[in-house]
Amino acid sequence: MPVEQSPLQFGFLSTAGIGTKVKRAVDLVEGAEVLAVASRTIEKAQAWAEKHQVSKAYGAYDELLADSDINAIYIPLPPAMHAEWTIKAAEAGKHVLCEKPLAANTAEAREMVEACRQNGVQLMDGVMWVHHDRSTAMKKIIDEDLGKHRRVTAAFSFNYGDNVPMQNIRLKPEMAGGCLGDLGYYCIRAILLAFDDLPTRAFAAARFFNGVDFNVSATLWFAGDRMATFDCAFDTCFRKWMEVAGTAGSLVCDDFVLPNSEESSRFWVHGPKKGEHSFGECVQEARMIEHFVAAIRSGELNTEWPEDAIKCMQVCDAVLESARTGQVVDVMSNE
Repeated sequence: MPVEQSPLQFGFLSTAGIGTKVKRAVDLVEGAEVLAVASRTIEKAQAWAEKHQVSKAYGAYDELLADSDINAIYIPLPPAMHAEWTIKAAEAGKHVLCEKPLAANTAEAREMVEACRQNGVQLMDGVMWVHHDRSTAMKKIIDEDLGKHRRVTAAFSFNYGDNVPMQNIRLKPEMAGGCLGDLGYYCIRAILLAFDDLPTRAFAAARFFNGVDFNVSATLWFAGDRMATFDCAFDTCFRKWMEVAGTAGSLVCDDFVLPNSEESSRFWVHGPKKGEHSFGECVQEARMIEHFVAAIRSGELNTEWPEDAIKCMQVCDAVLESARTGQVVDVMSNE
């Protein structure tokens, strides 16, 4: 569905905090603009629109979807609401950039992907780091220079400490909260990017708090003598690193989710091409928007993004099932 060369007009469903970062990213991209925002009350929408210099504000999500000037929808709503509003946006003919995790579960993710396919609109989950220039370079070295793949290890965590914000959607089971979808999703995406494959089995342990997973550690088995482990948590110090190890070398990145600087980034290789690999300025959120806009303007839908998101949800579901049951879970059974 090509869009004429006027700016791609975004509508934001919700005034969630992450929207400020994505609004800045859209502003940095030529050919993209945030036209409207919607909230559950017109007052909140108007306040956000005024603060962020957005021209239209709506007091209901359906009203924004009915705006014929809007081409694309950004959805930073709680995960439990992603399926409903992605499907409604697709049926309204809008392209969709949806925050991660894509859905509350794999079944919902598949419904979302199918709705977008049937309506000829692009769907992307908001995993910003995979769009960074550095990630492209890491993928090339992983594929070409580490020998036979053996292991991926990843971690993403932060510590709420003694003041756990009980009203935060991350702590609400009815909103599909939990650290696995909020943090572990990034680690799983790193593992799938490295191995280009779904694991066969998963085993996990977790600590649950207020009905959501608060700390998760998981082991994944892959065909070809490959394994991966990751952990994510709301009760551990800030960590955001990954390592990919093969028979000939390893790659290490200590800030893969969020580079420590927009002006420069790096990773290290031990073995072939040994040393530090450095990169210049790259705003990964803006690069994500660039890729999203380019796919829409091309008139050919990118099918890899939604398929990657489904695979990520499959692993999430298997890990959570294992953590709840204490059993090894067959990941492929959810294909």
